[in-house]
Amino acid sequence: MILALDHLSLAATDPAAAAAVYRGFLGVGPHAGNRFQLANMVIALVPAADGTAPGLAAACFAVADLDRATALLRRRGLSPAEDNLDGRPAVTVEIQGLTLRFLAHGNAREPAPPGKAGAVTGLDHVVVRTANPDRAIALFAGRLGLDLRLDRTFADWGTRLLFFRCGDLVIEVAHDLKAGTSDNPDSLWGLSWRTDDLQAAHARLARDGTNLSAIRTGRRPGTRVFTARGPGLIVPSLVLGIDPKEKPGAA
Repeated sequence: MILALDHLSLAATDPAAAAAVYRGFLGVGPHAGNRFQLANMVIALVPAADGTAPGLAAACFAVADLDRATALLRRRGLSPAEDNLDGRPAVTVEIQGLTLRFLAHGNAREPAPPGKAGAVTGLDHVVVRTANPDRAIALFAGRLGLDLRLDRTFADWGTRLLFFRCGDLVIEVAHDLKAGTSDNPDSLWGLSWRTDDLQAAHARLARDGTNLSAIRTGRRPGTRVFTARGPGLIVPSLVLGIDPKEKPGAA
């Protein structure tokens, strides 16, 4: 049913100001309003609803056929409501604290604009925090049909992680073991970005005054990462690159 993640809506108190921050962070300019086109998805800065804190507001998935997807969602016990996204028919599902949208896959995605050296090229994974990992499996694998690639408990981190493949990126669902299981709502929580040149990305953002961690070995084998911090980024943000030693032709 789901082909890919089409876009994420990132709610901000001042979307224009947030877009200026993301222009610097991503290393590319917006392609329409406060929307940033990357290689595998779009990040859209939207106004935060009254009384709602800034953060990831919604995830929108591309499907092959919206009518068939809507019927399948209903058969699987969900309640899709008709919606409209920038003139495109869509449906929205509100479930377990998450806002999930679905629209028909376009004929062709606009190419990502050229970026600066060390620009962010795409999204690697979006992090969802869950109070109930088995409930999350039932939603993402059972009802939405995403491929559960990994279910692993890391006792030393105090976390259980679930990885669902969605196109060429991952929905990572994290559960805090110490918190136990409950019926509390889930939340779209953080973002991990890709770059083709991690060292250049780190240097570029350091020159711009972004609060960064040092580059370190990533949890995924063959990767290196750094964390970017600051209220302007709204959500926890990680930048990931392939370890140079792992690239083809490396000595």
